[in-house]
Amino acid sequence: MSTHKTPSAGQDKPVTEDAKRKAAELGEQAKSAAHTIVEDAASAATGKANEAKSSVADEISGTASALRTAAEEMRSGSPQERTFGQIAEGLADASEAMRDKDLSTMVQDVSTFARKNPLVFLGGAALIGFAATRFAKASGDTSTELANTSYTEPRDNTYAAPRDTSYTAPRGDF
Repeated sequence: MSTHKTPSAGQDKPVTEDAKRKAAELGEQAKSAAHTIVEDAASAATGKANEAKSSVADEISGTASALRTAAEEMRSGSPQERTFGQIAEGLADASEAMRDKDLSTMVQDVSTFARKNPLVFLGGAALIGFAATRFAKASGDTSTELANTSYTEPRDNTYAAPRDTSYTAPRGDF
């Protein structure tokens, strides 16, 4: 005969309920931890986006200032002076609007504009892309292009062409 005791059904019930309760507590703790992580990530992303927004606003403001300076140096009343002044004012207004709006409002405004004016939006996006590409190419490294050339000082205000320094004259008996 076996002396092994089998637990009764009544003893299993408190153990099962205790396990369920602990599993529920662990589930709640996991949900809380996940929620905290999501909030922290969203906060960090918003912070980075706001830094980028501020940086772009500063760049736009600097461009507006440069255009104002250029407009002031032009002949007063000229079409170029008026155009540069108007562009500078528009950029300054855009910079201030960018600083004053939060990111979600800006995204919503751009989305609304894109739905109402899809061709203008796509054209503007293409222009920005072309301008960014040109800027990237213009600010590229040119040190390799200039490595094999040297320039001499011009004489009598004439242009001195680059001279190839990689050529070596043959040596021998002449």
